[in-house]
Parts: sequence; structure tokens; C-alpha cells
Amino acid sequence: MKKLLYLSILSILLSCAQSSKKIVYPNTLKTPVVDTYFGEELIDNYRWLEDDNSEDTKNWVTRQNELTFSILDKVPFRNELKYRLEQVWNYEKITAPFEEGDYTYFYKNNGLQNQYVLYRKSRETQEEIFLDPNTFSEDGTTSLSSLSFSKSGNLVAYSISEGGSDWRKIIVLDAIKNKILEDTLVDVKFSGIQWKKEEGFFYSSYDKPKGSELSEMTNQHKLYFHKLGTSQAEDDLIFGGTEEEKHRYVGANVTEEGDFLIISASKTTSGNISFLKNLNQEDSPLLPMDTDYDTDSYLLDNVGDIFFIVTNKEAPNQKVVKANAKNPQDVHWVDFIPETENVLSVTSGGGYFFARYMIDANSQVVQYNLKGENQGIVKLPGMGTASGWSGKKEQQTLYYSFTNYHTPEVIYAYSPETKRAQKYWSPDIDFDSNDYISTQIFYTSADGTKVPMMITHKKGIEYNGKNPTLLYGYGGFNISLRPSFSIANAVWLEQGGVYAVPNLRGGGEYGKEWHKAGIQQKKQNVFDDFIAAAEYLISKEITSPEYLAIQGGSNGGLLVGAVMTQRPELFKVALPAVGVLDMLRYHQFTAGAGWSYDYGTVDDSKEMFEYLKGYSPVHNVKAGTYYPATLITTGDHDDRVVPAHSFKFAAELQDKHQGDSPVLIRIETNAGHGAGTPVSKRIEQYADILGFTLFNMGYEVLPEKVKNKMKG
Repeated sequence: MKKLLYLSILSILLSCAQSSKKIVYPNTLKTPVVDTYFGEELIDNYRWLEDDNSEDTKNWVTRQNELTFSILDKVPFRNELKYRLEQVWNYEKITAPFEEGDYTYFYKNNGLQNQYVLYRKSRETQEEIFLDPNTFSEDGTTSLSSLSFSKSGNLVAYSISEGGSDWRKIIVLDAIKNKILEDTLVDVKFSGIQWKKEEGFFYSSYDKPKGSELSEMTNQHKLYFHKLGTSQAEDDLIFGGTEEEKHRYVGANVTEEGDFLIISASKTTSGNISFLKNLNQEDSPLLPMDTDYDTDSYLLDNVGDIFFIVTNKEAPNQKVVKANAKNPQDVHWVDFIPETENVLSVTSGGGYFFARYMIDANSQVVQYNLKGENQGIVKLPGMGTASGWSGKKEQQTLYYSFTNYHTPEVIYAYSPETKRAQKYWSPDIDFDSNDYISTQIFYTSADGTKVPMMITHKKGIEYNGKNPTLLYGYGGFNISLRPSFSIANAVWLEQGGVYAVPNLRGGGEYGKEWHKAGIQQKKQNVFDDFIAAAEYLISKEITSPEYLAIQGGSNGGLLVGAVMTQRPELFKVALPAVGVLDMLRYHQFTAGAGWSYDYGTVDDSKEMFEYLKGYSPVHNVKAGTYYPATLITTGDHDDRVVPAHSFKFAAELQDKHQGDSPVLIRIETNAGHGAGTPVSKRIEQYADILGFTLFNMGYEVLPEKVKNKMKG
């Protein structure tokens, strides 16, 4: 009896101890809204969080951040991680130079500057600052988005993003005097800047929403021409704007000599049609080039009336074709660089073409001349990602960069005539790449498909099931995850961490067919591929569920949200960032309807509705389930994947999650989808993410080696 009484008291004490650990989440009001889909009623308790202008939403954001940071503040080594991130980050970084007029321009960051600075120099002048985005705003949240010079190099137009928003402003300068020429263009979105010689430039935008510019749908993109010296209200509408033919994405490309304009128009993020316009002939017609919305084509280069076009028409892995300005229609296209078994992307410069083939996500580069003759393979430093070889036709020196998961980017100068390369710039960074190794393996997914995965860690690591492992994925929109260096990942590797990246279906690593194998009602293939990657890492004892974290952003945030709700027991930590998490309503916000090629929408059919509902993270959080420790991250100015996705997912998890693992949301204020985020904020974010991950894996201190580095 005494023993039973003792056990009973012990049980009560343990229960009290456990309950004292329970996190008290902010109360999130449930205001049910009923939607009916094909006769089925669904309740949305948190629809009110979609209103980014409401005081209730703003108060909710404040209360969630207060809770999140109160818990992150308790991570004992959070400041040490931040300090180490600053140490590794603090090295001078530059980009490859480019020539405009009499000047050579390049970007440089002295180490911890929030934004890269644009410098220039000439034969007569010393290096000088041309544009410093760090002066655009006091907190560094206004960034330089794009930059375009006129053919002479005497004029330049650049766009800026404020607070990370996709809405931009365009500013025009006299490049020689570095002085603003006219009023700033406003309300520009998803746009390049393409000059028509010295007269003006083409740009794209949507009509400004009447409601919230951060969340209201924008579904008709238009191409305009802005003539210098005139007001924006006078800009000519060149393409778009008709009710009969709506396009969500419209872009322009002007040939290097300024003679031709090529317009591209898309209804979704996949496939486009294109038109050709002769800029030397007043009122010249728009000649159709490609009228098939189901394939992708874009201008590579031209020589006079001959155009070189990259396309996946009848070539899922892409090829290059030739077209003539007199008969530019696709029925007249002639193959120039044929399709191969490997995915092709192409750049041009110095009078040559550089065919960059992707072989199991790694780069191989072949040089071609203007006759289409193979000039041989460009020798690369090893396995990894090589990019560059872009420039003007007369350039004698081109530049390319090389990187992989444990090697910081190095820039090389390349002579296309001699085919010789020499190192142009390499980083002086406090990280020894030689201590680490990347290995590519192939594992089997649920349906038998072989999927590649790159695994990076310290040399000599012991596979004992206890290695903290970060599994990162994307799997969508024909986007390929190729080896690249990350300072945050470098610090993770220093902790003895493993970084694993599988090339999931839905991506573009093996061409259009690989992409199509992970879209719409095949989207589960992507999740199965990611789950199988986790199971592989566990089966090989590289890690175990107690030491496995999953991470992804945007479409990758959807990936994390889906697999953590399908297989919560498989992961210790989940890190969904700026995710698409409400699959029944994603198409109702900003340009979300353009993602329908990959996702489908609930409006398509009952079958599509049921499929989306079956994996939509917001709709698959189940009461009483033990979910991984979760840190959702988003920005309050994200107008691409609106933060309501993350808000609603957090509310569902906090309401239904069982257990003591924290389920938090970290909402960056005055920040968007990620582009242009100041270095200071990025370091804080990474310190929080890495600290949260390691702490919830049971770590209370960092490895001694890193501590010694910080003492030094």
C-alpha cells in the first residue's frame, strides 16, 4: 500500500511538473466562416487573420511575437550563435564586374553591410560608390531590386523594394553625373527594365489594388513603355489590359542592339506565348512567335535578323533553336543546339554560347560558337554549381562563379578565345571548406523512383544516429536545388550538423517530366520523396527522429507543412518558412492564382478539391497529435505568399497540438518574402532558427571548438 501511495504521489508530481512546462499560447479567437465546396461544408475559424489591415490581426501578431521571443530568449547559446554567424559573415564579398559605357561596375559588401553597394571605375577614375542602398532607409529594409543601363551606358533605371514588398519604385538617373532625371515611377510589380535605346524603357505592372496592396488579388499584368521626360500617367500600354485575354505575367526583352522587342505572356508560372516587334519601324505589328501556352521559350541572343531561342517545345530538357525576323513563328524554327538527356540552360557572351547542362544537379558547361559548333567542355573546379558566362558580344573576358554546399563562391575570369580561366576573386572567410565533404547518394521513394540527395558534413563523422541533421527541400515550379554555399549552413556544419538536400520531383533537375511528376494530383509524390529522404537518413544511422529537422521556404514551406502533418513522428523539429499552407484559398491572394499549374485549384473539379483538402497543411492539423517543435517564420509585408497562410497554420497547431514541444510563429516586421532582407535581420533570424533547432534536439551548449573560436 505504501508503495502504491508513493507511486501515486510521484505520478501526481510528475504530472504537475509536465503541466508546468506547458506553453500558454495567446488566445486566438475562433470566428467560424462556412465555405461550401461541391456540397461539402468546411469551417474556417481563422478567416479574420487574412485581414492584414485589421487591428485584431496586428494585435495577434504582437502577442505571438512576444511569446516567441520570450521562449527564444531562453535558448542558452542563442547569442553565441549570433556572434559566430557575424564572425563567419564578416568578410568582403564582391560580384563579377560588368561593363556599361566607359565604366566597369560591380557590387561589393564589406562584410556586415545590410545591402550590397554598387561601385564603378574607369580608366580615368578611381573606384567610387555609384549607388549605396544602405542609405535608402535608416533600418536597411529598402533594397535595390534591379538595374538596367541604356545601350550607351549614359542612362540607368533601377528599382527599389521597401520593406521587402514585391511592389517596386523605378528611379531614373543620368549615369555620368549620377543625378536623378525625373519623377519616380511607382506601383511597379514583377517587372524587368528594358531600354529602347536612349528614348525610354519598358516595364510591367498590375493595376494597384483598391483594397490591401499586400493581399488583394492581382491577375492582369500589363506591359508599358515609359518615355523619358514624360509623366508616368502618359506611359503607353504596349500589351495586356484586354478582358478577352488576361495574362498574370507579362515581360519584355530588347535585343542588345535595341532593334527588336520580344514580349512574353503567361497565364501561370509555367508556359508562355511570345511576340516580336520591330522597334525601328513606327507602328510595326506584334508578330506571333510562339502561341503554345503549354511550353516555355525565351530569347537567348540575336545576330541581326536571326534569333536564338531556348525552348522546351518538343524538348522537355530544353534546346536552342534559330528563328528569322521575317518568319518568326515557331513552325519555322530550326534546331541549333539539340536536346540531350541532361537539362540545358544557356548564356551568351563574347560571341559564344555556353550550354550549361545539369547532371544530377551538378554543372557541366560546353562552349559553342555562332555556327553551332561544339568548342569543347569548360573545365570546372569540381562537383558543384557553375554560373555566369554572360556579357556583351564584343567582350574579351567573361566571368563565372563556382560553389557547392561547403565551398564559398569563387569568381573566375574566362577568355572564350583561349578557353583559359584564372581565379579573379576568392573569399577570405573564417571557415575551412577542407574540413567538410559532400556526398551524393540515390535513394528510393515510395513508388520506386530513384531520387538524388546531397549530404554534407564534417569529414570523419560517425554515423551513430545522433547527428543533428537539417533536411532541406523545395520540390516545385520546375526550380532546381543546386549545390550552393550558405553562411548559416556553414555554422550549422560547425556544430557537427549534417545538411541534406534531396532533388525532389516537382523541381527541374531532370527536365519538364520531372516537374510534371510532382504537380496537381501528383503532388503527393513530392511529399513521399521528402519522407523517403528522411527514412533513408534514419536507416543509415546518419541521424534519428530525435535529431532530425526539416526546413523549406515558400513552396518548400508547403512541403514542410504537409509532411509534418502526415508523419509528425518522423521529425523532432519543423521549420516552415513563408509557406503556402492554405491550399483551398491560396489562389484568392495577390498573384497566387498563377500557381495553379503546379497546384490546381478547388474550382477545377471535385476531385481536385478533395486532393487539395487531403494534404493542405491548415486543414490537416489533427487534435491530440504530438507535432514536432515548430518555428514558423514569415514577414508581415510578404505580398507573394501572404502571411495569413502562416498565421492560420500557427493558430491551428497551437489549438490542437498535444505535448510540450513549442509551436511558435516568428513574424518579421517590415519584411517580405525574403528578397532584400537586411544582413542584420538575416543573422538574427538564422541565430533564432539554428538555436531553436539545436535546443529542441536536447542541446544545452555548443561544441567547444566553436566556443574557442569566439573567445579568440
